[in-house]
Amino acid sequence: MHRLISRDYDQLLRRERTLLENLRVHLARLDAGEEDLHLLQRSLRQLDELFLLVVVGEFNAGKTAFLNALLGNRLLSEGVTPTTSQIHLLRYGDHLHQEPSGDDYLLIQVPVDWLREINLVDTPGTNAVVQRHQQITEHFVPRSDLVLFVTSVDRPFSESERAFLERIREWGKKIVIVLNKIDLIEHPDDLEQVLEFVRVNARQLLGVEPQIFPVSARLALQAKQAAHAEGHAPRGDVWERSRFETLERYILTTLDAGQRLRLKLENPLGVAARLIVRYGQVIAARQDVLKGDFQTLDTIEEQLTAYETDMRRDFNYQRSHVDNVLYEMAERGDRFFDETLRISRVFDLVNAEKVRGEFERQVVGDTSRMIERHVNELIDWLVERDYRQWRAVMDYLNRRAGQHADKLVGQMTGEFEFNRQAMLASVGRAAQHVVDGYDREAESLKLAQEVQKAIIQTAAVEVGALGLGALLVALLHTTLLDVTGIVGAGAIAALGLYVLPYRRGKVKAELRERINVLRGQLEAALEKQFEQELNAGIRRIREAIAPYTRFVRVEREKLEKLETDLDAAQQETDALRHAVQTLGAAERAT
Repeated sequence: MHRLISRDYDQLLRRERTLLENLRVHLARLDAGEEDLHLLQRSLRQLDELFLLVVVGEFNAGKTAFLNALLGNRLLSEGVTPTTSQIHLLRYGDHLHQEPSGDDYLLIQVPVDWLREINLVDTPGTNAVVQRHQQITEHFVPRSDLVLFVTSVDRPFSESERAFLERIREWGKKIVIVLNKIDLIEHPDDLEQVLEFVRVNARQLLGVEPQIFPVSARLALQAKQAAHAEGHAPRGDVWERSRFETLERYILTTLDAGQRLRLKLENPLGVAARLIVRYGQVIAARQDVLKGDFQTLDTIEEQLTAYETDMRRDFNYQRSHVDNVLYEMAERGDRFFDETLRISRVFDLVNAEKVRGEFERQVVGDTSRMIERHVNELIDWLVERDYRQWRAVMDYLNRRAGQHADKLVGQMTGEFEFNRQAMLASVGRAAQHVVDGYDREAESLKLAQEVQKAIIQTAAVEVGALGLGALLVALLHTTLLDVTGIVGAGAIAALGLYVLPYRRGKVKAELRERINVLRGQLEAALEKQFEQELNAGIRRIREAIAPYTRFVRVEREKLEKLETDLDAAQQETDALRHAVQTLGAAERAT
C-alpha cells in the first residue's frame, strides 16, 4: 500500500479507537446494557483482527452449500432442515480441524490459503421458525466487516428476509447479495425477472443498490470437485453455468487488502452510529420525562405560593372573628358607662363592688370564652389546612410516579427510571408518613399552647398553668376591671358631681385603649404563631421534596452533557466515514 495512504489509515485507526472508547464511557453513564457495551468493546478488538466475512440468510437459501463451493470441498454439513445450529467460524489451519468455542460457536480450521487474510462465518438461518438461530445470527452480524446475504431464486426476499435486512441496515453494514440456486431456472428471461425483483426490493430496503451475484453453489461445487480430481482449475460448461467465478473474484481479488481495511474501518462506525441514534432516543425520552418532572415541581411550587397567599387572606378573615368579639365588648363598655356614670345613679356608684360586678356581667360577660372559641377555631383551621396541603402534595406525587413511563425507549430505562421511581416513592413515603402521623387534636393543642405562651410573653404577665380562656380572663381582669376603680366613692368625693360627664368620656376612652392593647397583644401572638406555622409547614414540604428536586436537576445537567457528547460523537463518526471513503477513493486512484 502507498506509504502516505498507510499513514492516513493509521491516523484514522487511532481516531476510531478514541471514538469507540469515549462512546463506551458515555453509554455507561446512560446505564447502557451490557450487550451494547460489550459490542463496543468487541468492535475495538476487531480493529486488530482479520477481516470478518459473515454469511447470513434463511436456512433453505443454500448458505452452507455456497460456503462449500467457496471453499472448494464439502467441508460443512448440508441438509433440508436447519442443520447449522451454531455459528461456524472458519479460519486458516494446516489441516482440517474443528472444536467448540463456547455455547454458540464452532471453530473450524481449514487449509484454504485465502483464509490467512479473511475469517469466514456461517450463521444459523434467520427464519423465525427456529428462534434461537435468529438470535445467534442477529447477535453476530454487528461484528461483521462485510455481510454476504444469501437468498434463493425459488423464494427471493421472503418476509423474514426483509425484516432481517432492515435490521442489518440499521448497523450500517456493507451488504452483498448472493442469489443462489439459479440452476432451478431454465429460461434466462425468468432469471432476469428475478434479478430485477431482488434489485428493486434491495434498493427499497437498503436505500442503496447493492451488488448482486446470481450463482449456483451446487454447480460450482461440482465443477470444483471435478477440477480438483483432474488437477486443474475449474472450467467447462458446469463452471460457467454456475456463474460462480465473478463472485469468487470479487471476494478474493476485488476485496484486496486496502478495501478490506477500509471496510474494517467502516464497520465500527456503523456500530457507533447505530448506538448513538439508539441512545440519543434514550436521552430524548428521559428529557421528556424530566420535563414532566420539572412541570411537577413548578406546579407544586405554584400550589405552595397560592396556598401561602390564600392562607394569609383567610387568616385575616379568621382573625376578624376575635376582633369582632373585642369590638362588641367595647360597644357594651360604652353603653355601660353611659348608663352607669350618671347623677341619677350616684348612690350606686358609691358601691364599688356592685359597679364592678355589673361591669363584669354586662361588659366582660363571656368575652374570654368567645375569644377562646374563635382562637381555637382559627387554630383548628390552620392545622386542617396544613394537613390538607400535605395530602394534596402526596396525592400529586403519587399520580406523577406512574406518568411518562410509557415514553421511555424499550427496556433501556436502566438505573434512571429505577432511581426516579425510587425517589418519587421515597418522597411519597415521607409525605405519607407526615399525613399518617398527623394527630390534629394534638397539633391543635400544641399550637394553642404556643399562642398562650406568646400572649404571656407579649403581655408580660405571670400566670400558672392556665388554659387560653383562663389566661384571657386574667388579662381582662388586670387590664379592664381596674377601670372601674375610678368610679368609686373616693373619686366622687374628690372631684365633685360636676366633673362626672368629663370622667365618663375619659373612662370610655381608657376602656377602648385597654381593649386595643389586648387586641394588639392577641393579634401579635396569633400573627407570630400563624407565620411560624405557615412557614414551617411550607418549609417541611419543600424539604420533603428536596431529594426529588435535586435528582431532577442533576439528571437534567447530566443528560444535557451526554447529549452534547453524543452530538460530538455523531459528528466525529460522520467525519471519519467521509475520511475513510475519501481515502478509499485516493487508494483506487493510485
